[in-house]
Amino acid sequence: MRIKRSVNALKKRRKIMRLAKGYFGNKSKSYRIAREAVMKSLNYAFIGRKLRKRDMRSLWIARINAAARVNGLSYSKFMHGLKAAGINLNRKVLADLAVNDAAAFAALAEKAKAAV
Repeated sequence: MRIKRSVNALKKRRKIMRLAKGYFGNKSKSYRIAREAVMKSLNYAFIGRKLRKRDMRSLWIARINAAARVNGLSYSKFMHGLKAAGINLNRKVLADLAVNDAAAFAALAEKAKAAV
């Protein structure tokens, strides 16, 4: 008995064409070109997920630095002071405090100043 591949092949092609929906020109019409475009875009998405983590960390650092300078400290002195005071908060939480709760951030800055 021979194996017929038409159903699986069609499903595979349909999946690629569904992913390529909305692409410009032939990238959404012909399978061969769509496959290349989809592979490239999935690769870009994978890379982008890694880059987003870097971007967010640098954003948090910028926000912490701005708030620390308002309280009379540089970013590095603020972080060193927190570490010396035994306060273990990550940059995401610190940036959120800097943006949404200035009073709490100011209290942390005072503790950091006292520790340094």
